[in-house]
Amino acid sequence: MQQSNTIHALTQLTFLFILFFCSSQAQGTTVPLPALNARADQTSISGLSSGGFMAAQFHVAYSESLMGVGIVAGGPWNCAGNNPFVNPLVNATTTCMNPCANTLGVCPSTLFPNSGYLSELARVTARNGRIDNPDNLKDDQIYLFSGRLDETVVTGVVDTATTFYRKLDVPDAQIHYDKSLDAGHAFITDDPADTACDITQSPYINHCEHHQAQRILEHIYGPLKPEANSLSGELLAFDQGEFFSSSLSSMDDTAYVYIPKGCRSESCKIHVAVHGCRQGISVIGTTFVTETGYLEIADTNNIIVLFPQVKKSEFVPYNPRGCWDFWGYGSMGQPPFNYHTKDAPQMQAIQRMISRLTRAAI
Repeated sequence: MQQSNTIHALTQLTFLFILFFCSSQAQGTTVPLPALNARADQTSISGLSSGGFMAAQFHVAYSESLMGVGIVAGGPWNCAGNNPFVNPLVNATTTCMNPCANTLGVCPSTLFPNSGYLSELARVTARNGRIDNPDNLKDDQIYLFSGRLDETVVTGVVDTATTFYRKLDVPDAQIHYDKSLDAGHAFITDDPADTACDITQSPYINHCEHHQAQRILEHIYGPLKPEANSLSGELLAFDQGEFFSSSLSSMDDTAYVYIPKGCRSESCKIHVAVHGCRQGISVIGTTFVTETGYLEIADTNNIIVLFPQVKKSEFVPYNPRGCWDFWGYGSMGQPPFNYHTKDAPQMQAIQRMISRLTRAAI
């Protein structure tokens, strides 16, 4: 126990150093995102809540260049487009979250996202050239999670994401769906210092004796080395502004990337970790970046972790909680909608960041 406390104390000191380093950078000029010659064929994405919906959308839209996804408390691709006769914002805040919140008695399945309709819509959208061919999903690894006490994005919605992938012929052996924990709406860790498992509250990182970051990465990449007790790599604040051009994107000027020590000299994997609403650096600083467990497992397994950032915006676009756009606020909530396609500004920005990381180092 004494050794464990010592290791935990050393880890906390490492985090404090990283936070000081990053804060110093944030006060000055951020560095450009470096070209690292990373492996384009070993790229994946995961996210929580609005980040989970974004991860699902990005995975389907860019399926040709991804090998897997982790969706935590999120629904299927284009969930907000589930009913073409209803504004996507209405779908996003009802059908895609807790469709039975205002019902009495038994909740009909028709209130939940229609995976059959959405899977066919994905095929049509691909034929129109707006997303990659869904056949690319057939060899991907899919991780999904829903807390049994999550009343923000209920388990029934995450169920439909599982069905969506099955209807696009992803084999069951490649889908890992965990809904076994009495967890609230949160990303899950094994750190006792985090919020109790069953609670839903900021920063939406809960201790459930479950290393979710490790489980996501292991499902996508296979067996991994144990996590680092102290970090040896670099956590860089970089200029995210060069990757987007529209002020309607709600993207922050700064984002973060973790580069394991060996990834400066060898070609490494890339994982994109997408925060949820109220979890960006404009709201909780670097807590999502440093406290979700991604850094420790990435450090020993040569996985570069990209943490793109969205910020709060109160007016134009209206995004007061700093959520990722899975319903169309980037187009002011008006058609034609592109939030679910490769034309979406946020998804294009993430793809440009990935392309930079895979570019040969100079």
